[in-house]
Amino acid sequence: MMLDNMGGQNSEMSAVSLYVYNNLLIDEDARLSGIFHKISIVEMHHLHIFGEIARMMGENPRLWTYRGNQMTYWSPSYNNYPIEIRPLLTNALNGERKTVQKYEEQCRRIKDIHIVECLKRIIQDEEIHIHIFETLLEEYCR
Repeated sequence: MMLDNMGGQNSEMSAVSLYVYNNLLIDEDARLSGIFHKISIVEMHHLHIFGEIARMMGENPRLWTYRGNQMTYWSPSYNNYPIEIRPLLTNALNGERKTVQKYEEQCRRIKDIHIVECLKRIIQDEEIHIHIFETLLEEYCR
């Protein structure tokens, strides 16, 4: 699960790459671009945390995940790349919501209290991102 959180389709690496893309795409709006930049840094921190956990569990913390019985590397093709503001913000919001659902499910399945506490703390960050994207959608796309 930690490897999937790092390099799966719905992963921290997917969020980082998408938010860097969004930051570059909308650089004419310094405020919005800056928000994506700051959120991408938070997602990089999450990526690092999951990598540390995976390594401590004896896994190689590459950007990969299990698919069936084999390892599959992360791909930029996992992301959608909308170019208009409404779809761009909606895409980011939906990704954050899916991430919260994924991590909540992991909290129910994982028995290690320390990992669960890390997940719960990361969920708090993702919920802040949801709030930010909801607010931006209201502000930019009324």
